[in-house]
Amino acid sequence: MQILIKNACVVNENKIFSYDVLIRNEKIYKIAKNIDSYAEKVIDADGLFLIPGVIDDQVHFREPGLTHKATIGTESRAAIAGGITSFMEMPNTKPQALTQKLLEDKFKIASENSLANFSFFMGASNDNLDEILKTNPKNVGAIKIFMGSSTGNMLVDNKKVLEEIFSKSKMPIAVHCEDEETIQHNLNIAIKKYGKKIPIEEHPKIRSVEACYKSSKLAVELAKKHNTRLHIFHVSTEKELELFENNNDLINKKITSEVCIHHLYFDEKDYKSKGNLIKWNPSVKKSSDRKALFRALLNDKIDVIATDHAPHTLEEKNKNYLDAPSGGPLVQHALNVMLDFYHKGEISLEKIVEKMCHNPAICFSIEKRGFIKEGYYADLVLLDLNKSWQVSKNNILYKCKWSPFEGKIFNSKVTHTIVNGNIVYENGIFNENKKGMRLMFER
Repeated sequence: MQILIKNACVVNENKIFSYDVLIRNEKIYKIAKNIDSYAEKVIDADGLFLIPGVIDDQVHFREPGLTHKATIGTESRAAIAGGITSFMEMPNTKPQALTQKLLEDKFKIASENSLANFSFFMGASNDNLDEILKTNPKNVGAIKIFMGSSTGNMLVDNKKVLEEIFSKSKMPIAVHCEDEETIQHNLNIAIKKYGKKIPIEEHPKIRSVEACYKSSKLAVELAKKHNTRLHIFHVSTEKELELFENNNDLINKKITSEVCIHHLYFDEKDYKSKGNLIKWNPSVKKSSDRKALFRALLNDKIDVIATDHAPHTLEEKNKNYLDAPSGGPLVQHALNVMLDFYHKGEISLEKIVEKMCHNPAICFSIEKRGFIKEGYYADLVLLDLNKSWQVSKNNILYKCKWSPFEGKIFNSKVTHTIVNGNIVYENGIFNENKKGMRLMFER
């Protein structure tokens, strides 16, 4: 289908301008004033803002093996409704993606079920270096290392193995950084004090600033030693920011970082009302950390905004602290949270697009996505910045059917989501005839 978007306020490459956009054969064919061309579908976008599709570089969609929590189908649907047109998913599923075959199994599931474009990271363990080195950098986003607690065999705590991965990998390495020894020490102190009734308010003391900093510092040191392309996931502390440079030259930046929605929005005072619903790893910490992370986002110490979408059932989250899993669902509401900050005057639309659309594409060298450019794939989102709506159980699309934002009123709404030139979402209605594509990488 040839689609013509008329009169849109286009937000792209730090500019906002009124243009028409013509889509043909999956890609953006023409961007110009007053395009007069036949199209099977014409969208009058007068008063709406057009942005590139959001690229979320860190999600956990739980398939295979944990599908009581979520599936690639359900969560990609929620992502599309939230303006996320591409995602990169983590390897700690069941089984874990620690071999090339298991990794490709996930790609097959996504090709049949995902409405959004997709990539899956290759997982690292203490004993799968041979499989890691087989990974094709052109069709896999990165190698994922858990340098902190994880499920099963995915905690990589062998220094020799880390040295080998960092020195031998020919593609980006993405890391979850929390020092396990520090966490266990803090946890033992809490257990001695509270027994099995540890209050959720202890979470940022257990998964502490020191645990994050020690692990992130080690990752940065390894990357500098071996000249490795490193991306540090979900930075959560002010102290870690000293490890990064104020530099937006991402093409040449070897060490990049991201912040997640929950670390920008919540802080430790919210544990009282939200409880385990905001139990994440790394933990939500002090207000001073949250404010420092936001400043670092604006001054380009932090390069990317992501979600770390990691759903669990309400039954699981309602267990006591020691048994309740960490993580929560975010893909449907992440863009709205950032637009909420825009309405408060705390960030510009251009900066939101830079951090959620452009920079993930640059950091991971994604082929022809993340920008509104002629010849690029038509992954596009139309926004009504003056349409309020309230998050409720009736409109939550996650399989787990809850959100830490339930009850919140947002002042902006995604009206259309276009993936590879197909209108997949339009004013609350999904078109599931076309599935997303495997992301490719220019490496």
